[in-house]
This record gives sequence, structure tokens and C-alpha cells, in this order.
Amino acid sequence: MSTPFYVSPQQAMADRAEYARKGIARGRSVVVLTYADGIVFVAENTSRALHKVSEIYDKIAFAAVGRYNEFENLRIGGVRYADLRGYTYDRADVTARGLANVYAQTLGTIFSSVGEKPYEVELIVAEVGRTGDDDQIYRLTPDGSVVDEKNYVVVGGNADSIGNYLGQRHRSGFSLTEAIKVAVDSLARDPNGGAPRALTPDQLEVAVLDRQRFQQRKFKRILGGQLARLLDGDESAESDDSDDTDGTEKRAATPPGDSDQ
Repeated sequence: MSTPFYVSPQQAMADRAEYARKGIARGRSVVVLTYADGIVFVAENTSRALHKVSEIYDKIAFAAVGRYNEFENLRIGGVRYADLRGYTYDRADVTARGLANVYAQTLGTIFSSVGEKPYEVELIVAEVGRTGDDDQIYRLTPDGSVVDEKNYVVVGGNADSIGNYLGQRHRSGFSLTEAIKVAVDSLARDPNGGAPRALTPDQLEVAVLDRQRFQQRKFKRILGGQLARLLDGDESAESDDSDDTDGTEKRAATPPGDSDQ
């Protein structure tokens, strides 16, 4: 009888973490940062159907990189949790911190399970508050760790390089136009020092949690002409509050499938 090959628990966990990290690094980056009136999400994404950024509940949004089918399953689970909790108790009881804890438990269980591979995803859960000091941004890693981020966070792709760039340029009180410009500039940078790329509106997915909206739902996608005007530096486009969501986004699940997200 042959002796089973032994791998220490520490080495097994390190191997699983490295496996997940490599999968996440292949995806294109997502940048989340605060601005004067809320939180803006900017992702490099050419698909109009497979979203990296989505609404979860009234003041809460979700962003992710990695395997699309895996983070889409997590998004749908988060929507169900939020809807059930809000219906059973009170809408105010649905918080980003509570949702981040649920995701942390799910990811941690999957990561430590011997029978299945770890999820190749990294998540961001954000909630806009009444003031900038009340904004919450949480980053979740594949092993279920939760990091409470301040002001900005980057996941996927060249996250370290982009994060360093944002750290030097982010400031409180950004207008929406300034925040989007800094985020797009950070995504367009060449980590090897070459000339930056030119990112067009068709290559970007942009959304905001805007605390100034009168609606209970603070999430709004920035699309088409409005996005093009903001990228051109036209601050008058910030006041365009036409609702680009169809009112069913957070409950309409896109059929899952793998994509280089």
C-alpha cells in the first residue's frame, strides 16, 4: 500500500491562494473611489451585458473581477439576502457591512473546502452614507478576508500599480468629473512606463452611488452621451439625472458564463 502524498495545511492554503490570485490578475481592473457626492465605480469592460458593477440594494452596490459565473452567483445571492432582510425587518437593516460578512462566510467556506476549487474572484461592496464620513467600502478576497478600505480601492489586473497612482492623486471633495478622469487615467496607464492607452466610453463601465439623488435608490449607471461629456471634462453633464436603469436590474440575472472579466 502506497503512502499518501502529504502536503502541510499551510502549503495547501498558500497554493489555493496563489491559484485564485493568478485568476484574478488576468481580469481587467475595477476602480472604486469616493467623490464629493458619493462613490463612483469605473471598470474597463467592453461588454454591455456582462456587468462588473451592479446594484444590490437602495444604497449598496457591488463590483467584482475574476470569473464571471462565480461572481454573478455571489451577486444574485447578495440580492436575495438584501431583499429578504429588508422585507423581514426594515430596509435600514440592509447594510454593506452585513452583506460583506455574508460574502466573507461564503468565500471562506469555499476556500477551505477540500472538495472544490477556490473562487477566482475579488469583490467590492460599497454603501453611500448621508455624508462622506459615512461612506463604506469593503474589499473581499477569495479566502473570505474583509478589508475596510478608505477613499479608494482597486481590484484585478495591475491593482498595485493603479492603487499607487490613485494614492498620489485622490483627494477629498473631487467632483464627479474629476473622479472619473482620475479613475480612467489610472486604468489607462502602462505599468511598464510606456505611453498610456486611450480608453473610450465603449470600453468603460461607469456607475455611481449618488447621495444627492431624491430617489431611495442611489445607484445610477453613466452611459453614452453623458459619459462621453464627462470624459471630455464637461461638468454640466453631472446634473443629467436621467435614469438609465430599467428598474429591474438588481433582480434580473444575466445567464452565467465564463468571461475574461
